[in-house]
Amino acid sequence: MLDLGTSFLASVSRDPRALAIVDGDTRLTYAEWYAVISATVAGLDRLGLKPGDHLVTVLQNRLEAATLHWACQFAGIVITPINWRARPDEIDFAVADAEACAIAYEPVSAESLRASEGPGRIPRIAVGMASNPGETAFSDLATGESAPAKPRTDAEAISLMLYTSGTTAKPKGVPRQHRAERAAALAHVAQNLYGRAERTLGVMPLYHTMGVRSLLAMSLIGGTFVCLPRFDVASALRLIASERITNLYLVPTLYHDLVHHPDFPTTDTGSVRKLGFAGAPMTDGLLARLTEAFRPDLFVNHYGSSEVYTFTVNHEAAAKPGSAGRAGLNTMVRIVPLTGAPDATAAPGEEGEIAVIASGDEAFEGYWRRPEATAKAFREGWYFTGDTGFADADGDIFVTGRVDDMIITGGENVSPVEIESRLSLHPAVSEVAVVGLRDERWGRIVAAFVKRSGGVDAAALDAHCRAGGLPSHKLPRRYVFVDEIPKSPVGKLLRRQLVAGEYVAETPPETPIKGPAAA
Repeated sequence: MLDLGTSFLASVSRDPRALAIVDGDTRLTYAEWYAVISATVAGLDRLGLKPGDHLVTVLQNRLEAATLHWACQFAGIVITPINWRARPDEIDFAVADAEACAIAYEPVSAESLRASEGPGRIPRIAVGMASNPGETAFSDLATGESAPAKPRTDAEAISLMLYTSGTTAKPKGVPRQHRAERAAALAHVAQNLYGRAERTLGVMPLYHTMGVRSLLAMSLIGGTFVCLPRFDVASALRLIASERITNLYLVPTLYHDLVHHPDFPTTDTGSVRKLGFAGAPMTDGLLARLTEAFRPDLFVNHYGSSEVYTFTVNHEAAAKPGSAGRAGLNTMVRIVPLTGAPDATAAPGEEGEIAVIASGDEAFEGYWRRPEATAKAFREGWYFTGDTGFADADGDIFVTGRVDDMIITGGENVSPVEIESRLSLHPAVSEVAVVGLRDERWGRIVAAFVKRSGGVDAAALDAHCRAGGLPSHKLPRRYVFVDEIPKSPVGKLLRRQLVAGEYVAETPPETPIKGPAAA
């Protein structure tokens, strides 16, 4: 397997005049971008960075962020991107945990960085702004004549380190080798049937595995990465039309916002022929809406993680709603019973924990300096994902939630995903999230938090669920109507905030169900 620096050189050799990246008015071919990347490598040398050092970046999706990503691949530096919304303590944690040797930031992250303590002890790169004393402006880092960059590492070296979301504890570093990153990018091209010169909307953040995959995949096919620093629906629609975007790879929340925006009906989205989603399950209602809106040639549900990019792929997401499909090109998947030995396999239809083979080409080798977390995740040669699911009679995988999200009510295991999908099909439901709330009698009760798009009440939603065949123990016992469903920066539902009461409710805030469902 090639290292990523050599991989990019191959891209320049194949497609030197192809459009590689767009950021506002800046448009660079592969040959032009390589010159900028080479100058950036020389600039990193002047800062004293060496192969194996970590460079933390606190950047949005912009030309400089993508350039630093590729420059690190040539220089053997481990790029370590974190959320540009990170708080000062989160920046301090990343700098200390990664033992970072430099950090790059921009105006949007400047306030948090200057309030943090760790970055003051290492070189700082100011992007898109004037540098302060002791800092280096990116514009100075990446200018001037320099020799064409040559790769300084091999495929076994660490390419980047992503951090998990850290929803229940401190984030875990996920170091990934060049070979795993390139294998994942190749699989992404194949599994999404990308052709030469595709154009993708580069909006999934480069601190997230989906954003990195979009960046690398485009380089393999002479494609174009069109930067969108942060998700703004109107801007996304303008870029889709003006740049003739051919494929979208987004989390379900962003798709929801696109098709519900008032500009969507008048925007020319005809160039988009391939849709892909990951990061969270997509409700049946949204699947149907997207299929009708885009009429795509391909609609892919990609299920994976930062640790192992691909678990499973469903190439006909709308044809079998809820199915994550079957194992990707570089892996094997099985369902392990929730109570049983780690080498056991659940029967068809039996819910368990989803595990993937640990020796797959896209897999990481363990968490950064967290041996206890690595030991918990790896068992008998398999990586245990923490996700629950089952395989149907056809062998297709259905993800039902997280082990920690499972609602145990009256001794019954209830997955929130099935209930969310049913509720999403009601025309007056804009968004929905289902969680378990503490209850003295039942232990937990099923509660549905609903953002309404029309007139509907709890009784109507209860009737809708019953009509859809939900058994009585899965029916929500409480409906809470909210203004917004809390989500992470990349669009994942933050169920823990709903459980903790961290939401903005409508008035009246909640409507309990009366009758058999609440008995």
